[in-house]
Amino acid sequence: MAQFKTILVAIMSKNVNIKIYRTIILPVVLYGCENWSLTLREECRLRVFENRVLRRIFVPKRDEVTVEWGKLHNEELNDMYSSPSIVRVIKSRRLRWAGNVARMGKRRVV
Repeated sequence: MAQFKTILVAIMSKNVNIKIYRTIILPVVLYGCENWSLTLREECRLRVFENRVLRRIFVPKRDEVTVEWGKLHNEELNDMYSSPSIVRVIKSRRLRWAGNVARMGKRRVV
């Protein structure tokens, strides 16, 4: 099964994989994130998840000189993927939600 996933990811273009990640995977992962209280451990786990997905999308190239596969480091992944990290998205959504709550009337229950 893992070989099929790798082949499927390799066949589809990077742009299609990024669109799938942004439109299907991220909304499912971030559902209700406005109400989460994130700990450092959870932030780390979310970053690990995002980096694993991005490593599958940006398959490393094989070096022709040394005939070895290159490992993509986190900085390289961040450079390739121009969108903000998943933790930054969560924090911005929480701030937006806090603004909405602050503007609500005193009679409304949040």
